[in-house]
Amino acid sequence: MYKANLLIKNYVMYSEILENQKEGAILHSEKLKKYKNSNSVVLVVPKGGVPDGYTIAKNLELPFDIVLSKIIGHPSNKESAIGAVSLDATLLDDHPNVPQDYIGKEIVRLQNTLRGKYKLYRGNRKLIVLKDKNVILVDDGIATGSTLLASIEMLRKQHLTKIIVAVPVSPYDKTPVFEKRTDEFVYLIASKHFSSVGRFHEDFQQVKDDEVIQILQVTYLIA
Repeated sequence: MYKANLLIKNYVMYSEILENQKEGAILHSEKLKKYKNSNSVVLVVPKGGVPDGYTIAKNLELPFDIVLSKIIGHPSNKESAIGAVSLDATLLDDHPNVPQDYIGKEIVRLQNTLRGKYKLYRGNRKLIVLKDKNVILVDDGIATGSTLLASIEMLRKQHLTKIIVAVPVSPYDKTPVFEKRTDEFVYLIASKHFSSVGRFHEDFQQVKDDEVIQILQVTYLIA
């Protein structure tokens, strides 16, 4: 289990793991307590980070919502990201051998998928106004980081005060990237031997669409 005496650091030793996702949310709430009841919003990347983000938002007494993005897979291997898209931003890596026609069609297809997901999760509700606010962007962990970086690019267009990214687990070599692209990068574990986010939890539960919808419905009723 994660040891409390390591809270003052932005990482734990590589042998440490979290008990479950809830423990990570509680520890993040502690690390982010300076933002409690402030001019801030908690945004979460579905689906995995939604329960964690909801817990953080409740503990910090902040508004809560979601932000969506998707990776653009390589034509020969869809699991290998060559970039990512959100509804109004695109992030592309340098892959000169990938046809531009393929990329263009994938961007259109993925953005249509994102519109469908927003409809599923949020109905017709409008997104929270983010201008001049701090945004705490929560995900359940970083693998390639492409979708999270696309979300950051999208959010930057909304004239925020700060972007704070909070994740329980990150590959060690991704930390400089996120420290550079955010105003604050808060993480619990940064591993040089990263294989998957679930590996760093004793109990790692997959989050289903129904759970996301239920949490968001409760949030909107409270708001």
